[in-house]
Amino acid sequence: MATKTQLGTRIKTDLPGPKARRVLAGDAKFISPSYTRSYPMVAKRGRGVVVEDVDGNEFLDFSAGIAVVSTGHCHPRVVSAVQKQAAELIHMSGTDFYYENMVELAERLSKIAPMPGPHKVYYGNSGTEAIEAAIKLARYHTRRQNIIAFYGAFHGRTMGSLALTASKPRQKQRFGPLMPGVTHVPYPDAYRAGAQDVDAYALACARFIEDKLFHTTLPPDEVAAIFLEPIQGEGGYVVAPDAFLKEIRRICDAHGILMVVDEVQSGVGRTGKWWAIEHSGVHPDIVCCAKGIASGMPLGITLTRADVMDWVPGSHASTFGGNPVCVAAALATLDVIEEERLMNNAAEVGRFMLERMRDWPRKHRLVGDVRGRGLMLGVELVKDKKSREQAGAERDRVVEKAFEHGILFLGCGPSTIRLAPPLMVTRAQAEEALDVLEECIESVGK
Repeated sequence: MATKTQLGTRIKTDLPGPKARRVLAGDAKFISPSYTRSYPMVAKRGRGVVVEDVDGNEFLDFSAGIAVVSTGHCHPRVVSAVQKQAAELIHMSGTDFYYENMVELAERLSKIAPMPGPHKVYYGNSGTEAIEAAIKLARYHTRRQNIIAFYGAFHGRTMGSLALTASKPRQKQRFGPLMPGVTHVPYPDAYRAGAQDVDAYALACARFIEDKLFHTTLPPDEVAAIFLEPIQGEGGYVVAPDAFLKEIRRICDAHGILMVVDEVQSGVGRTGKWWAIEHSGVHPDIVCCAKGIASGMPLGITLTRADVMDWVPGSHASTFGGNPVCVAAALATLDVIEEERLMNNAAEVGRFMLERMRDWPRKHRLVGDVRGRGLMLGVELVKDKKSREQAGAERDRVVEKAFEHGILFLGCGPSTIRLAPPLMVTRAQAEEALDVLEECIESVGK
């Protein structure tokens, strides 16, 4: 088996190849079976949008390592920043000592924060740690215990964030009892609900909190925070309408509740703005980010209004959070995004992709909905357009076939294909990926 595309994607062995098969055998023997692998891709090196496996096969990466390598794989400036910092200082622990670049990054984040300053920053190592910090801070600051989250949400897998997560039952199966005090309410997935008036449905979802929940089971003066994703990630790349976000902000203001936005997947330029929440003009109280902030290095950030982060020394900390090498990578990532105008590219290429896919629900039997912002796009597959019956098995087969043709996609939600390439993806690369995706959808649909 050997195929080569115009842009250099090359499949020269059967998949998986012989070296990959040896790795897979070792993985099966030694590695936790809890990981969710979609297909047998054994990565060896990456440059830009191209990833090469251990057998020399080359793929276009439209997952960006789960929306992580925002500047592309191994961007030279990010690599240089990591190498330079690693040669000077790798670790001293920012929870007990001080790092100059922690302050530098906090100043940079304050300048691009989606709410007025002044601001404070807490550093962790991942998205779930950023959420855990926000949970603790919300309870500490408000002296309240309850939290509202949404069906379809994914906020992480550690025990606090897992209590907020509500996208798949398996994520919670046999891990209870979970952190108490969490109530889930409907997220405005207008397509899944079959709603014709998107804004009216979105407002009804938001007002359920105030009109029903607060009048029946949950006293509003005991709610610390409402956690939400401006675009649900694992929930299926579902975009929250602006009307919904504005109504949540009003409810929070009316009842002294903190609005916490999870931008772990949607932030750092992915939607064409620094933060997805900016498209609505809504100002949150706390922003959680990770993934793309350091373009591959582990860093989680909880960014708040300064008056919210009022806890005292010892309340919360992390040995490795704000590691100087990871912070150096983040500073380089922000420089690259700004100087190479990657947010503009994300908006422009994303618009092209969305427009190219807009008529897919009409053209293809399996495609129910196409949605997203910037380079955070989802294609939802259904078995029947009228009932909207989800086509999870068919989605998985489409993703597998695309892999066989040299394009790396991942699923999200019950039956959605996510398209989240690095922010520097070209229109030509996007066109090639969409050609393959459309061909695979049509093939599986038959």
